[in-house]
Amino acid sequence: MTQRDRDRLVALKKAQKGLITQRQAAAETGQSERHVRRLLVKLRAEGDQAIIHRLRGRPSNRKLDDKVKNAAVKILSRDVYSGFGPTLAAEYLAGRHHIQAGRETVRKWMIEGKLWRSRKQRVEKVHQWRERRPRFGELVQWDTSEHAWLEDRGPKLYLISMIDDATSRIHARFAMHDSTEQNMRLLWSYLERNGRPLSFYTDKASLFQTAPKTARDQKALPREEREPQPPTQMGRALGELDIVWMAAHSPQAKGRIERSFQTAQDRLVKGLRVAKARTLEQANAYLEKAFIPWWNGTLCVAPACADDAHRPLQKTHSLESSLSYVEARRVASDYTIQFDRKTYQIARADIRAGLRHGEVRVEVRLDGSLAVRFREHYLAVAECRRQPKIPTARPRRKAPAPQVKSQWMKNFHLTSPEKTTMSLIPASSPVRGLKPIQ
Repeated sequence: MTQRDRDRLVALKKAQKGLITQRQAAAETGQSERHVRRLLVKLRAEGDQAIIHRLRGRPSNRKLDDKVKNAAVKILSRDVYSGFGPTLAAEYLAGRHHIQAGRETVRKWMIEGKLWRSRKQRVEKVHQWRERRPRFGELVQWDTSEHAWLEDRGPKLYLISMIDDATSRIHARFAMHDSTEQNMRLLWSYLERNGRPLSFYTDKASLFQTAPKTARDQKALPREEREPQPPTQMGRALGELDIVWMAAHSPQAKGRIERSFQTAQDRLVKGLRVAKARTLEQANAYLEKAFIPWWNGTLCVAPACADDAHRPLQKTHSLESSLSYVEARRVASDYTIQFDRKTYQIARADIRAGLRHGEVRVEVRLDGSLAVRFREHYLAVAECRRQPKIPTARPRRKAPAPQVKSQWMKNFHLTSPEKTTMSLIPASSPVRGLKPIQ
């Protein structure tokens, strides 16, 4: 008999003796008055055991057969399901092996089969909770996760991901490098699919922020008083697209995308293992067809406001131009520019007033093409093919004369009279060890 049963028994006996009413007994036991009246009748007929439910200790009618349990444990014992948690294991058992079982049931099976170890819940460091943004597209968190996504089956990959703060919808792709080009490609696909969000929330990586190169006394100044740094290629692109960039001061500040990486490093890694993905293309295919649809269909929430904060791309916005590597160059007197150790000639038809000695914008597009813009007009350029220099025959140098060993030290030991006299005396003579008379 549990403590709850004892409390019920005490309340029922008080009602039986008339110390409290049946309504008060119902309030103390958390049951209806009708149920209390039925229990009082059973209490007089059967005694204290009347309050114990008749089904206690009997197996449930919905209990799964032991054959199903053994089959599930055998499946989860395979190497491909190594490290799976109860929740993910229950989903794969239902989706791939048609074994319908709840998460807690699978957890108990895994504990009995020594595939899972139960652990106590602990309270970790609590950070201040921040309310979600109300609209979809008002704030998008952006970051990259470096992890062994393919384990030991393939190359090292980086997961570049974006997650909406209001709905938790994600947009991600795998890349070989966490570079400006790969981040621009992900941004391009996001803008084409959803439009321009109001702001992006990232860390202070050099991809988004130029590191200040100041003296120590300047670093001690507040950030607002320092000299402004030139924007990075990504910062320039976001400014041209009228998207606000916000920097997080700690990983906890962008906790939504950090937690999404924790989930991905568990579920996505195991999903790629089951799918036998070995290359970048296979990993991106599984990400687009399986993981992102599952995430957006299962873990997303409804925003507080139904309005979409994304703004469409205008005619003044050019993704080809903004999402490219941009540098400024000065036009020479012969209407040529120097870029990447090459010389480009501007077409005669595009020459206009102010172009000579003026500044042009050179864009290296993501497809590898080169575009040159002066003010609002693009110029046709052609690479100047320089003729290779003909090597001239150089006169051969004369072979150096052989070096003769100097003879100036020859017979040097004969120059001193004392050394000459002593050298004539035999080494065994006793006079050899005497000092000369002064």
